[in-house]
Amino acid sequence: MLRRRPSRLPRRMRAQSINRLIPNMVTLLALCSGLTAIRFALEGRWQATVMAIFLAAILDGLDGRLARMMNATSKFGAELDSLSDFVCFGVVPPVVLYLWGLDDGGRVGWGVALFYTVCMALRLARFNTSLEDTARPPWTYNFFTGVPAPAGAALALLPLLAFFEFQAEFLKRPLFLGLWLLIVGGLMVSRIPTFSFKKVRIPNWLVLPFMLAAGGTAAGLATEPWMTLMAIQLLYLISIPLSIRAARRLQRALDRSQGPLVETAPGKPD
Repeated sequence: MLRRRPSRLPRRMRAQSINRLIPNMVTLLALCSGLTAIRFALEGRWQATVMAIFLAAILDGLDGRLARMMNATSKFGAELDSLSDFVCFGVVPPVVLYLWGLDDGGRVGWGVALFYTVCMALRLARFNTSLEDTARPPWTYNFFTGVPAPAGAALALLPLLAFFEFQAEFLKRPLFLGLWLLIVGGLMVSRIPTFSFKKVRIPNWLVLPFMLAAGGTAAGLATEPWMTLMAIQLLYLISIPLSIRAARRLQRALDRSQGPLVETAPGKPD
């Protein structure tokens, strides 16, 4: 009976399962959606612009979960996801806001847009390097350091969402937009702990209320999308002081569990 010879092709040249490609395809869809937002902005289709960016955020949240569910995580996928995040959430939002109102601020407006992009690049670089840090206390894995990339992009677009609903002209003024982008950029590169909601576990008694809230949110997005998105972002801003308080409480509990360090004199036995 003939035995099949094992493949001698290098690993990178072997056939790949379609399951291992699906998460990367979703990441590329997110990248294309984010870049398409710039085209909509150039055409003055601002509502379509915002929807394209939020679609990129949704796809960005799906690709990592799909990779873990399909056991298709890879270094290539992680790098591709990081590059997509930088383009969709670090480049597209400031360009959109510059075309919408910051361009009236001239060089200063463009400088603020660059500041936001630099903050996003630093935030993503810090996040990628923190994944290799195995000496972190266990409780820190429930928190991000600073505002994460998709949330930062959503907060940056908050004035545009408010303009859709209220038509307030001051929201388009370069001074207001510039100050807002400076604040959001500062939050992204700050050391403030923010909740990592992907780590949150829902108790059994809260499952039904949580599902009802999810259904209400879906209904709000279908009927009043801009008000609903603004409400979600405002709730996220409210959660930041709560996350700081929770992180400090966990750190104090860890310090108490470790107890005080006892120093001994040099040269003497313990």
